Order: sequence, then C-alpha cells, then structure tokens
Amino acid sequence: MNDEGDEGDDRAGAPAYVPQSPAAFGKPPHGLRRRMYDVIFEADTPAGRRFDIALVVAILASILVVVLDSVPALHRDHADLLNALEWGFTALFTAEYAARLACVQRPWRYATGFYGAIDLLAVLPSYFSLLMPGTELLLDIRILRLLRVFRIFKLTLYVEEYTRLGEALSASRRKIMVFLSVVLMAILILGTVMYVVEGPRNGYTSIPVAMYWATVTMTTVGYGDITPHTNLGKAIASFMMLLGWGILAVPTGIVTAEMTLRRGDRRQGAPRPARTCGACGSGGHETDARFCKDCGAALS
Repeated sequence: MNDEGDEGDDRAGAPAYVPQSPAAFGKPPHGLRRRMYDVIFEADTPAGRRFDIALVVAILASILVVVLDSVPALHRDHADLLNALEWGFTALFTAEYAARLACVQRPWRYATGFYGAIDLLAVLPSYFSLLMPGTELLLDIRILRLLRVFRIFKLTLYVEEYTRLGEALSASRRKIMVFLSVVLMAILILGTVMYVVEGPRNGYTSIPVAMYWATVTMTTVGYGDITPHTNLGKAIASFMMLLGWGILAVPTGIVTAEMTLRRGDRRQGAPRPARTCGACGSGGHETDARFCKDCGAALS
C-alpha cells in the first residue's frame, strides 16, 4: 500500500491523486517470495490479516516502550529492560522491512514510496542513537505506520474517503496556494501596522515579531505572550480576530466543494475497486462477484 500518486490538475475531470496498490511493487509469480508477498501485503487473506494485526500490536507496544522510557522514574529503575525491549522491536522491524524489500519485484519503488520511507524511519533512529544520543525519541514516528489499520479491518468506507480527500487536496492546490498567499500578505501588512502602532515599548520589537503576533491572532490561537496596549492596537486586533473566523472557513469550503464534485463524478460511472480472494490471494474480481474466478472459493 502506498500513498503516492500523480498530481492532478485544478480543473474538473483532470487526472488526480490516486494511491498505489501493493501490486504496483510487483507481485512474484510463485515460490517462497509469492507466499511472503501474500502474507505481508495481502490484508484480505487470513494469514495477511493476522500478520497485520500482529504488526500493529508490535507498533503499539514499541510506542509504549518509548513513552515509558521518557518517564524519569521508569527510566531510572527499568532502563535495562526498556532498552532491551526497544532493541528487540528494532530487530523485528528491521527484519520486516528487509522481508518487504525481498518479496517484491520492484523493491526500489517500495523503498522510495510513502510507507517504505515510514518503515525505514521506524528503525533508523535506534541505529542513529548509537552515534547521536537523544535521537531515539524520534521513534514516535512509528505511530504513522498505524495507517495500515485501514487495511486490517477492511474499513472500505474510510479508505475511500481518505482517497477522495487526497484527490480533492491535489485538485485544489492552486486555489489553496492563492488563498495562503493572500493570508500571508494580510499578516505582513497588519503585522507591520501593529509594529508602527504599538512599537517596541509594548513588545512589538520587530516586524517579524509583529507578524508572529498577527499569525497567532488571525488563527484565533491567542497565546497572550504579546498583547496590544493602545486603543488603536486593540481595534486592529479585534478586526483581525473577526477576519480570522472567515479565513479559517475558506480552505474547508474549497476542499469540500472539490470532494462534492468528485463524488458526483464517481456516481456517474467511475470504476469501483476490485476485490481479492481470501483463499488464494487472487485479485481483480468485480465488486459484485460471489466466487473467485481462479479457485472457485466464495468471496467474503
């Protein structure tokens, strides 16, 4: 499963973001590599489902070890145990990554894809920690691998919506970029105005600092580390707060409109995803098929 795809155009009906399937990495025709592929990549098979569930449990356990190791008292009393567990998980994930590369016909495509990069980042911090102490905390990035949970429980609806969101974001990127450029211009102009109105005596020591304040205010975060003191400054701040409410709704509307448009296109005859046989691992079946075209087993 990979999260990369071709970027779409900003026009309706143009090619859009389409995630790759495991078949894009090359399925071996037979032999040990084919059996490994069916277990590791085919989540619709019983063995593949068990493998993915075990993998998710290992990921969660490894994250728990990292979190517990950050607690000073636990690190002091159980450092050796936690360190041994962490290196055990590192060895496990290293073997899993090597197995994924070994069982596909195009390992470089997998290694350079989104999930391949995440798999690599799941083990590199442990090895880096031998040379640069402190980087082991980056192991929390393993939580990103839990995206495979969508394959385990066959949440077809959520996977489909995730794909639609990716398509909508890709198709809307020009509009979003234009929107962000307008926001940056507003932040620069209003931040500069606040620098002139309030000045260094009220904490606005430079235009970048005033832009930071403008960003915090316009996004309605409001840390409160820098606040206006003059009446004019408070009026400008009030205007920016109200402006921020409207600005936050714009990208949501852009993406939602694009998702609605693409949902209509799909309803007009876009192809639906194929199914995989749980008995032999054969793919390419129609969504309304009841039996496997290769082995004859009933499709669940």
